[in-house]
Amino acid sequence: MSDGFRQEARAWLEENLTGEFAAARGLGGPGREHEGHELRVAWERHLGAAGWTCLGWPKEYGGRDASLDEQVIFHEEYARAGAPARVGHIGEGLIGPTILAFGTEEQKRRFLPPIRSGEELWCQGYSEPDAGSDLAGVRTRGVLTGGAWAVTGQKVWTSLAHVADWCFVLARTEPGSQRHRGLSYLLVPMDQPGVQVRPIVQMTGTSEFNEVFFDGARTDEANILGAPGEGWRVAMATLGYERGASTLGQQIGFRRELESVIETARRTGAAEDPVLRDRLVRSWLELEVMRFNALRVMTSLSAGEPGPEVSIAKLYWSEWHRRLGELAQAVQGRAGLLADGAPYDLNDLQRLYLFSRADTIYAGSSEIQRDIIAERTLGLPKDRAPRAAETHRASP
Repeated sequence: MSDGFRQEARAWLEENLTGEFAAARGLGGPGREHEGHELRVAWERHLGAAGWTCLGWPKEYGGRDASLDEQVIFHEEYARAGAPARVGHIGEGLIGPTILAFGTEEQKRRFLPPIRSGEELWCQGYSEPDAGSDLAGVRTRGVLTGGAWAVTGQKVWTSLAHVADWCFVLARTEPGSQRHRGLSYLLVPMDQPGVQVRPIVQMTGTSEFNEVFFDGARTDEANILGAPGEGWRVAMATLGYERGASTLGQQIGFRRELESVIETARRTGAAEDPVLRDRLVRSWLELEVMRFNALRVMTSLSAGEPGPEVSIAKLYWSEWHRRLGELAQAVQGRAGLLADGAPYDLNDLQRLYLFSRADTIYAGSSEIQRDIIAERTLGLPKDRAPRAAETHRASP
């Protein structure tokens, strides 16, 4: 059964990554989301039309009811084929599973089909200037008036907001509430007068992150997941999906990056250095461990809401990726210190090094993840100074 599925996926990818889509191979990923966006949107819709998106979703909502093995196989074959980074991963991997878990039947019928088909793209409205890893400190307000929620506030580090059609927003809807209470999970359309998006230029020179300003932006009263005031619970479930199944898709890019680092090390002779060779081998082994840990997290998610495994996974991949960026610079030697051209033309490995510096901060800093693991898994006492117990994702 699995062999047949693998052959089907491999044959379809080989047949379809040709013609206009041949140029999409290898495009996109962290720090490179600007690459071939329109072409990758077309590819996303092509995938959806052929039934290769949202594989694990129930058939009644457009999925295949694919098993965990089949989902893993598809990710592996997708990576092997050099297919482009997905532009719909926030919709398929984060909000889609959340709607399946918490949405009404009407919400499922409205929002899931355009996610599956690639017709609507999503972004995540969690982070704020004063609410980073401490997500419970959000100040964005949602006021119910005239049959609609009016949303006012600022979100930051919002990945792909400049191309998104919808944003799932964590907002404070109960006046005077504090911390985890009084929050609601709202689904807000981006194309309206009350929404302003400002790109944030990163040290890679690209701008996939954004500030988003809501000034009375409106969304229908029905566009809320869960009941008013239950937003924290829904938001934490989203984080579990993000750090579970979607990390398998993320690892497509990781494997491609590692292969590029190894190839560069061979070309420059760095692979002959015993210390660098040891670091290359260690990176490969750790990526294999990462894959198996992601499968473990997916198994736990299928049994219920996320546990501490999601924090272990986030801590692991972010620290690994930062080390890979440092290794990418090391194997280039002195050439890695020079831009390829003016004014700031970076190669892929330089971009990897710069972008991966942020990995241990966004999506919940490593310090916060270690606190969660210590307190919830190991049963150690909490810090005397209160710190956030949960964290969030602010990036792709």
